[in-house]
Amino acid sequence: MKKVIILIVGVMITVQLNAQDAISKFFNKYESDTDFTHVSITSRMFGLFTNMEMQTQEDQEIMDAISKLKGLKILAKNNTTKGKELYKEAFTLIPKTEYDELMSVRDEDRDMKFMIKEKNGKISELLMVMGGDKEFFILSLFGEIDLKQISKISRAMDIDGLDKLQKLDDKKKGN
Repeated sequence: MKKVIILIVGVMITVQLNAQDAISKFFNKYESDTDFTHVSITSRMFGLFTNMEMQTQEDQEIMDAISKLKGLKILAKNNTTKGKELYKEAFTLIPKTEYDELMSVRDEDRDMKFMIKEKNGKISELLMVMGGDKEFFILSLFGEIDLKQISKISRAMDIDGLDKLQKLDDKKKGN
C-alpha cells in the first residue's frame, strides 16, 4: 500500500512539473536568441516594490497584490514574419487540461489569448500569448494572482497587453 501511495504522489508531482516545464521549455528554447526580448522578474524584485511607501489606498492595494507574485517572464519578438508560427508553437506546449481560457482577442493582424491556471479557486498563473503578422509575445505571471488588480499592476509596471483584462473586469461589472 505504501508503494502505491508513493507512486501516486510521484506521478502527481511529475504531472505538475511537466505542466510548468512545457512553458519553461518554450522560454528556454528562445531566451538566448538575441532576436527575442527576454524579461524575467523574480519574487525578490516584487518584494522590493512592496517596501516602497504608498501615498494612496489604490497604490497600497496594488502593492498588496504585487507582494503575492512569485515571478514574471516575458518573451517577445518584433519585426518578425513568424509571429503566428510562434503563437501556434506556444499552444502546442501549453497543456490544455491545466489552463482555462479567459479571453481571446482577434483583430486584423494578430491573435491574443489569456489563460489561467487555477486550483481550489486560486489563480496561480496567468498566461498571455499574442501572435501577429509582425510580432510575437508571451507572458507568464505566477504566484497568487488577483485578476481584479492585474490591470492596475500592468498600468503601474507599463506592461502592454494586460490592460485588455480591464475589459474582462468591466464585463463582470456590467459596463
